Amino acid sequence: MNFHTVPHTYTGEVHLNVLDINRAVQFYKEVIGFKVLEEAAAKVVLTADGNTPLLIIEQPENVMPKEAHKSGLYHFALLLPKRADLGAIIKHFIQQNVRIGAADHLVSEALYLSDPDGNGIEIYIDRDPAVWSWDNGKVAMSTDALDGESIIAESGEQTWDGLPVGTVMGHVHLHVANLPESETFYNALGFEVVTDYPQALFMSNGKYHHHIGLNTWNGEGVSRPTVGSVGLQSYTLIYPNEATLKEAITKVEALDGKVELNGSGFVTVDPSGIQINLRVG
Repeated sequence: MNFHTVPHTYTGEVHLNVLDINRAVQFYKEVIGFKVLEEAAAKVVLTADGNTPLLIIEQPENVMPKEAHKSGLYHFALLLPKRADLGAIIKHFIQQNVRIGAADHLVSEALYLSDPDGNGIEIYIDRDPAVWSWDNGKVAMSTDALDGESIIAESGEQTWDGLPVGTVMGHVHLHVANLPESETFYNALGFEVVTDYPQALFMSNGKYHHHIGLNTWNGEGVSRPTVGSVGLQSYTLIYPNEATLKEAITKVEALDGKVELNGSGFVTVDPSGIQINLRVG
């Protein structure tokens, strides 16, 4: 099942602020494997398939380093098409001496790293949804050791040649100020809680394991980062049709949330100050 296309609501491109655009572009091309889709002096749009924007990186004027203990990005997560792709990028990271973390989450197998500015990145593959374990609307997830050897073995002779064409933005995981407020807001946007951890909630549309992760690991009541500092500028949610998007907007406005027109879509801000672009796919 594809949880990142119609009829689901799912995550689209992520927009990051970085300290040094040239350093960031080099990292995202050479280490992660993106291709450049559009390029300006201080802003670059990156893609896996040569057509779909997945990541926008920008060096704002008077940019400041990443601030600790603020709301914003915990990580963005790139979902690869198949397990052999994950094996190929593990071999690539070993060759590049890239330090990574790793975990088996039962529903997925994941790698973790950060870009040169400290923005968190997850690269993962999903297990077949048929083997996910559900109980009373909650999916079983864990953080176990990753069997990296079997993943590498599955890749065989496959070498890393950049992000595969079928790569999508699998989910976005956020530092928020208040979990109940955030849950209410993201429920209005069309997502439901499908599992929880200490100080964290995982929400999805259409029974995915999660499109949105929320945590207060930076502290309850954290403040918003300074505008123009390194970190998350915004991210996008893609709706299957105008009716579903309109319903979400109506529910957000009923919570006294502000939704404004923004080009061909809309923009809102969650209770922790995180900007979200809303559009139809």
